[in-house]
Amino acid sequence: MMSMSNYQLGFIGIGLMGRPMTLRLLDAGFRVNVWNRTPEKLHSVIAAGAQVCASIAELVEASDVVLLCLADTAAVEHVVTGSLQEHGSANKLLIDLSSIHPENTRQLAALLHAKCGMHWVDAPVSGGVAGAEQGNLAIMAGGSDEDIGIARKILAPLYKQLTHMGDIGSGQVTKICNQMIVSCNVMVIAEMMALAQRAGVNAEKIPAALAGGFADSKPLQIVGPEMATASFEPVKWRVKTLLKDLTMALDLSRNQGNSIPVSALTAQLLQLHGINGYLEQDPSTLIKLFTDYSEQQN
Repeated sequence: MMSMSNYQLGFIGIGLMGRPMTLRLLDAGFRVNVWNRTPEKLHSVIAAGAQVCASIAELVEASDVVLLCLADTAAVEHVVTGSLQEHGSANKLLIDLSSIHPENTRQLAALLHAKCGMHWVDAPVSGGVAGAEQGNLAIMAGGSDEDIGIARKILAPLYKQLTHMGDIGSGQVTKICNQMIVSCNVMVIAEMMALAQRAGVNAEKIPAALAGGFADSKPLQIVGPEMATASFEPVKWRVKTLLKDLTMALDLSRNQGNSIPVSALTAQLLQLHGINGYLEQDPSTLIKLFTDYSEQQN
C-alpha cells in the first residue's frame, strides 16, 4: 500500500461544500485533480494548486482515490454509470461525500465493483460550510474495514470525528437520521422565533439566553440570529437539500415499516416553503413561513 502522501486525489463537485474541502486537502499537502460541471467555480482551488481535468474520465485515470461531493442521487449515478465504471480499476477507491439514498448507494457500489473492481466508501458529512472550512465535520461512513482505514487518513483534514457505521450504505442511513434531527430542529426554531417576535420578545437575544440549556443546539446558534435579523445572505446551505434528505427519510421509513410523523410534517412544510420560491434559499428563511402567514392574518 502506498503512503498517503503519494496518493493522487480526484475531487468532483466543487460547490458550497466541495470548495472548502478541496482547499483543506490541498493545504494538507495532497495532490488534487478537480473537475466540476461549472468550470467557473474552480478558480479558487486552481489558485491553491489543484490540477484541472478536462473530463471526468481524465480525472479518474489520473487519480488513486476519487471523491464525490454532488447534489443528489441522480448526479452520483450519472458519474458512476458513465466515466467511473469505464475508467476505474481495482486499485482505486471511491469516497462519496454526497448525501444520497442508501439503497442506490449499495446498488451503485455493487455495479462499480462488478464493472471495474473499484471499491466504495459512503462518507456523508455534517457540519455545513463552516465545518468544512474549519475541518471539524462529522463524517458517518460505510464500507470495509480496510477501505475505511484509507478514508480516515485521506479525509483527516476535513473531520473532527469519523465513525465507521457498518457496511456500504450505513453511512447514508446515519446521515438521513442526522437530517431528520436537523430539519425538525430548524423548523421548530423558525416557528419559535416568529412566536417570540409576535409576543414582543427581543428574538435576537434568544440564542444567547438558551445557550447551554437543554434547548440549545448548533442550528439554534447559527440560524437563530439569522432569523431574528432577517439575514438570509449569503446562502450557506439550501432548503432543497433538507427537503431532499427528508424525502429519502420518508422512503426509508416506508421500506422499513416505520412511522416518522414529525419528519413527515416537516417535509410538507419544507415543500410548501419551496413552492413559495425558497428552494434555493438558506433554511434561515423558514421563519417567513410563520411571519408571512401571521402578517396575512392581520
